[in-house]
Amino acid sequence: MATTKRRTVWLGVALVLLILVLDQVLKFWVKTHMSIGEEILLLGKWARLTFVENSGIAFGIKPGNSGLKVVLSVLRIVFVGGLCYLAHTLVRRSSAPRGVYFALLAIIAGALGNVIDGTFYGVLFSSSEGTMIIGDSVVPTVATFLPEGGGYAPLLQGKVVDMFYFPIIDFYWPDWMPFLAGRHFEFFQPIFNLADAAITASVFYLILFQRKYLFGISLNFKSKK
Repeated sequence: MATTKRRTVWLGVALVLLILVLDQVLKFWVKTHMSIGEEILLLGKWARLTFVENSGIAFGIKPGNSGLKVVLSVLRIVFVGGLCYLAHTLVRRSSAPRGVYFALLAIIAGALGNVIDGTFYGVLFSSSEGTMIIGDSVVPTVATFLPEGGGYAPLLQGKVVDMFYFPIIDFYWPDWMPFLAGRHFEFFQPIFNLADAAITASVFYLILFQRKYLFGISLNFKSKK
């Protein structure tokens, strides 16, 4: 039993490291090779790398001042710490499905990937906004790693790098369509990163395939009260 738990722990560590490394390597490449708004087609117009930066925390929230940004960044770090404690508790329970444990670790890895951006990227990179002069041409700015003049923002005030864009359905409603005539429709519109994908996929997995276990935890918790 101890050997099985030890193997599960190491597999979990490997999963977290894999997600973190892939996420950060891709973000590093995008940040240092692409300008804001630049696109690279992957599968025609339906799958693209589109470089954007998210200055908010979640659900499109944009902090109104730097102090609020720092507070929310610290809260995110505390949240990741809470998830780590929960994962540690689950791995000690022999009754906990391994799928729940690994899904939780994928969520932790995804959250941590975005925490790294918000915490350190402002210090480590120059700004990706604006333009620069190369020869006689004015071109969009591409960020540099560890710039001589320092980064674009203080610690805990960096921006999250997003790049995956899948506008699979993109059209304008015909003029004869009531209420929608001429309006633009696009699916899937959000631009996200690998960390976001890991979080979303894990949450859907838990909802679709681990409802019984999660609902059982809820019942046990209520009965203890």
